[in-house]
Amino acid sequence: MNARAIVIVTAGLLIGGAAAIAVFPEVRQRLLPAAGPMTSGKALVGGPFSLIDDSGKRVTDKDFRGRHMLVFFGFTSCPDICPAGLQLISAALENLGAKADRVTPIFISVDPERDRPQTLHAYVKNFSPRLIGLTGTPEDIAKVTKAYKVYYKKVPNKDAPGDYGMDHSSIIYLMDGNGEYVTHFTPATPVDEMTATLAKTL
Repeated sequence: MNARAIVIVTAGLLIGGAAAIAVFPEVRQRLLPAAGPMTSGKALVGGPFSLIDDSGKRVTDKDFRGRHMLVFFGFTSCPDICPAGLQLISAALENLGAKADRVTPIFISVDPERDRPQTLHAYVKNFSPRLIGLTGTPEDIAKVTKAYKVYYKKVPNKDAPGDYGMDHSSIIYLMDGNGEYVTHFTPATPVDEMTATLAKTL
């Protein structure tokens, strides 16, 4: 891995870690203990969405009710973090065997300008036939990223005018059959750890 790739991966993991501290009570309490008594609370993650799937059909969060979801945000031109996260998801679901049928893995693009349904379809199916790619209008993506507390930002490529990359947080959310937050992972989570957590949860 070259120096630029290492910087990109490190930055993505730091962004993901910072987001986890900000969003999840259990992470914040463990890493940043308060002077007063500990409090517990529900992570304010997730909510209604309306997006376009990789077949071109508009879907909503209600279409996935009754099954757990693994929700990961990224973009198809991502050089390192997104492939690592999708490989992790695919391997963990493969390890689960029949239990994997209870999970819908979802990849939501933060780059709707370039990630059209056909582009997403080719990309996600390269990792697993189970994966569903979702995109939408910039307004659709703004709403779902707000609901999931996801950071993303377009970054111009100084070496190629007109080209750009996307900075984004790298949390993989596990949501239950009602769309409620259960736990989260990152692309650096060991596959055996994710598999064990999923097996225990399902």
